[in-house]
Amino acid sequence: MGIIKILHTLFGIFGNITGLFLFLAPMITFKRVIMNRSTEQFSGIPYVMTLLNCLLSTWYGLPFVSPNNMLVSIINGTGAGLEAFYVLVFLIFAPKKEKAKISGLLFVVLSIFSTVALVSMLALHDNKRKVFSGFAAAIFSIIMYGSPLSIMRLVIKTKSVEYMPFFLSLFVFLCGTSWFVYGLLGKDPFIAVPNGVGSLLGTAQLILYAIYRGNKGKGKKDIVRCYRGELANFKISCTDHNPGRRFYNCKHEKGDAACSGSSLEPSYFLPK
Repeated sequence: MGIIKILHTLFGIFGNITGLFLFLAPMITFKRVIMNRSTEQFSGIPYVMTLLNCLLSTWYGLPFVSPNNMLVSIINGTGAGLEAFYVLVFLIFAPKKEKAKISGLLFVVLSIFSTVALVSMLALHDNKRKVFSGFAAAIFSIIMYGSPLSIMRLVIKTKSVEYMPFFLSLFVFLCGTSWFVYGLLGKDPFIAVPNGVGSLLGTAQLILYAIYRGNKGKGKKDIVRCYRGELANFKISCTDHNPGRRFYNCKHEKGDAACSGSSLEPSYFLPK
């Protein structure tokens, strides 16, 4: 039993380390968002769902809810702070429609956490409090791990991993596996089950990355033809003053917009 307890603690510490890297991994993505002043095709849903998971898991790990799980509270409390920062940055730079969607989801997330915390504190005691809080944390942990499925679908569709950062996928796998073993050793299904799911989904993401890693940034591009029948280069301005404006650069002339709109055939998609 002594060895099991030591291993339980060691996997908890390793889970804290990999969890910290998991929560820090999006820093690369948000550096890009801030520099480009745009969220591009990145989804804000994983960060909001991760925030909910961190809040519920922090609550579940507290001594008066679930004894001997303070390691769970420490890393998830840290994660909650980081995820709150990511969500704030996303809301600042997201398009209006996406901003409204994420704001609504954030309101739902905070409402769910508040409800779980109040019900477990005021209406439940001892093991019932642990079971109720554990179920809530486990359910939303699975949802959190499943939230990148939309990005995985985009990867398969575009055959590009540009919007699925490698380190995020790697640490999803490492963190999920660590806490899965921690839950098994501690005989805690509320930790083992959702993190087992996370480990499997992390593995799936790494497999996708291995398949499409050579296609990063090589999705479909707009191709246009000028009136002389030759391909012209294409780019989009994403400034706030002129969103989505198209510029063309013709081989036969110098400077942007050398070919007028009337001399260009309708654009079409052509896989590179």
